[in-house]
Amino acid sequence: MLDGLVWFFQNILMAFYNFGYAVTHPAMWLDWSNKEALMRFIYFGGSVEFFFVVFTAFLVVAVIGFARNQFMWGVVRGLEWFANTVGRFFAWAGLLMVLQQIVIVFAQRIFTQATISFGFGSSLEFDVSWWAEELKFYNALIVTLCATYTFVQGGHVRVDLVYSAVSYRTKKTIDMVGSLLFMMPAAVLTWMYGWYFMWRHLVVPKPSASDTLERLLLKSRALRWNVETIGFSPNGFNAYFLFKILLISFAGMVFLQAIAFFFRSYLERKEGEASENKYLDKDVLGDPEAELVADIH
Repeated sequence: MLDGLVWFFQNILMAFYNFGYAVTHPAMWLDWSNKEALMRFIYFGGSVEFFFVVFTAFLVVAVIGFARNQFMWGVVRGLEWFANTVGRFFAWAGLLMVLQQIVIVFAQRIFTQATISFGFGSSLEFDVSWWAEELKFYNALIVTLCATYTFVQGGHVRVDLVYSAVSYRTKKTIDMVGSLLFMMPAAVLTWMYGWYFMWRHLVVPKPSASDTLERLLLKSRALRWNVETIGFSPNGFNAYFLFKILLISFAGMVFLQAIAFFFRSYLERKEGEASENKYLDKDVLGDPEAELVADIH
């Protein structure tokens, strides 16, 4: 027990050194023309050291925010702005998916074309089945990059067993506990498993989560890019490595939104019911003034 506590606080203290060293020596992990630098990036992206850098940053921001609530509101607004901006942009993939499906139907059923070309001059030309399977990618864009946007907008289905019956402050306490015990751990686990899963489809020799940094540096001698281009059908979509990148993006955005949700729940609990949805940038359908009048009545 004591050894575990010593290890925990030691890693928190080391996080300041690790972060400072990474910032002052960017070439050691960002110069991907150097195979060892790329392997260091792969290792640290899924390492205990990186986790404690992120966790310590959360603690520092939380301590400052507890002392200065306006700073914490600023963090909440910044993280929610990020989720809204990314989500609103990639939500257009839904329209693109519908339009592309219409083109596929016309090309295949009416004009009986085997391929579809897109662009001018050197056009992008693939088999119809490639464009049809690519629709999965648009769907993945919406699911992964719009999840936190939907969360901010309150669009996810919520199972309510006791939440509606408890007091306002209890609700906010439940939200705080939920963000710490469910959202954050789920995001961390997804990141940990997804990180090496992604890189195993991008480079060889394949890195493993059980490899030490020294072993990965030895592997870097034979390191080369080997991006996955195998599809489920001979002429089908062949960029499935993008799904692995989206999985990591999803995990990172969920973790950031868990931080924003924890801070917002704390601030709304502290400031009372009048602060609920404070600074929340929610989408409004139709005439905003008409909806405001309806809410007043």
